[in-house]
Amino acid sequence: MVFSEKLTPADAAILETFVVPRYLSLFGDLMLEMILVGDSARIAHLGCRTGFPDLKLYERLDGVDIVGVDSSLPALELARNKAAVLGDVRIEYRMAESLPLDLDGGIFTHAYAIHPISGPNDRALLFSEISRLLCEGGQALVALPLRGSFQEIADLFREYGLKHDDTEFSKAIEAALLNRPSIEALSEELEAAGLDDIDVEIRQTQVSFDSGRAFMEDPVSRLMIIPEVRTWLAIDDLKKPLEYVRDAIDKYWSEGTLELSLNVGCASARKT
Repeated sequence: MVFSEKLTPADAAILETFVVPRYLSLFGDLMLEMILVGDSARIAHLGCRTGFPDLKLYERLDGVDIVGVDSSLPALELARNKAAVLGDVRIEYRMAESLPLDLDGGIFTHAYAIHPISGPNDRALLFSEISRLLCEGGQALVALPLRGSFQEIADLFREYGLKHDDTEFSKAIEAALLNRPSIEALSEELEAAGLDDIDVEIRQTQVSFDSGRAFMEDPVSRLMIIPEVRTWLAIDDLKKPLEYVRDAIDKYWSEGTLELSLNVGCASARKT
C-alpha cells in the first residue's frame, strides 16, 4: 500500500506521543536538514500521519503553505488539532486513500514523505505522484530506512527458516533483503519517476529494546518496524516467525539490550 495502515484514535495518540520523538524524529530531522526552502513555498506532505514535522517547518518559515494527506482520519484529526493551536495557519490536512491525489499537479515547490511503509511497486507510485505534484525545479524529499536496517531481525528470520526447514520462507527472506532500497537503488527509483539532481544522506544508528516482549509490544515496533518488515515479504502470516524472533531476542540478549540497527536515509531530488 502507498499509505500506511489506518490508525485507531488510540494508536494515533500513541504514535504522536511515543513514536515521533523516539523514532520518526530520526527521519524527519534529517529531512529538515536537507530541505532547501524559502518564503512563499508550497509544500505537499504525503502520508503525513499526525503531521510531523510540518509544524517545525512552518514555525521556521514565513509565507509557507502546507498540504498534508493521509489515509487515517484519527491521525489527520490530531494533526489538525495541533495546527489549530498555532491559530490562523496555512496548513491543511486532507483524507486520501489512493493515488493519484485530488491535488493539482505542478504547483508545489516541495513534496516529501517520511518513512513510507511500502514495497518497490508502491514506492514507484509514490515517487511518480511526488514528481507530478512538483513544479519545475521543485524539491522532492523521501526519508526511509535503507538496506541494512533491522538486520538482526532478518538474521533471526533466516535462523527460523533453517531450523524449521522452511525453504520457501528462507528464499523469501533472501529475495526481500536484496529488494531493500540501497542508496543506489533509491536513486534509480527516483530517476525512473522523472527526478534528478539526486543526493542521498545516510546516518547509522540503533533502536534499543530490553527484551523480546518489549520489542513486540513497543509502539515503535508495532506501528512502524513490524509493518515495515511485512512489506519485505510476500507472506501474509508472520505469526510464528515473529514469535521465534521474540523468543530468540530473550535468548541471545538475555544479559543485555537489543540494539536494532537502523540506517536512516533521506533522498533529495529535483523536478526538471
